[in-house]
Amino acid sequence: MARFVYVECFIRADMDALWGQTQRPELHKRWDLRFTEIDYLPRADGEPQRFLYTFKLLPGLVIKGTGITTGDRHDADGRTSALRFSSDYPLSLIRSGSGYWRYVPTSDGVRFITRYGYRPGWGKAVDFMFRPLIGWATAWSFDRLRLWLETGRTPERSLWQALAELCVRVLAAGIAIQATPAAVACLIGAAAVLLPPLPSTPAARRCLRRPPDRLASKAPLTYLETP
Repeated sequence: MARFVYVECFIRADMDALWGQTQRPELHKRWDLRFTEIDYLPRADGEPQRFLYTFKLLPGLVIKGTGITTGDRHDADGRTSALRFSSDYPLSLIRSGSGYWRYVPTSDGVRFITRYGYRPGWGKAVDFMFRPLIGWATAWSFDRLRLWLETGRTPERSLWQALAELCVRVLAAGIAIQATPAAVACLIGAAAVLLPPLPSTPAARRCLRRPPDRLASKAPLTYLETP
């Protein structure tokens, strides 16, 4: 298993509200950029929850996979939900993996943490480029979830605003290159890239991408794994 992806986002919201937005498939797929569809499969009492997930690359071109929730834990330190996932689709850049979501209560919100690792589907060379992208998508999605819970801004509206802001930045840089001296164009281009997004626009940079301490870096999966 390769090194882990870690993302942490502080969300000023109720624990139960955050749990609901992340554990219900019909809500989860709305804010998570990594999935197009998530569907729970029927299960008998006492069995772990299995699910199907889909990511649509283009119309008619999709990647599908399966997953299983290996355990949930609720204790005085918060909640943890662990899972395993895999895909045998040739186009999938992730062959199999496992990880967890950790919900740590604080005095004014919840630290929402994920840590997961996976076996690449296309080898280490492709994964060298893909891993930062999937990490960015995870962090961007977490901030989109934060905005939904803190401000009521729906994930769909957040996405359209992010696309509109990106278009404005690209347009401003393009006009500057065509109509201003090189030095001015460079300054405008740098501003278009470096200026932070609007507070109401999701941004991966608002999330932690490395564990802040040893406790956060430990994956509490051993007591959540099913036989």
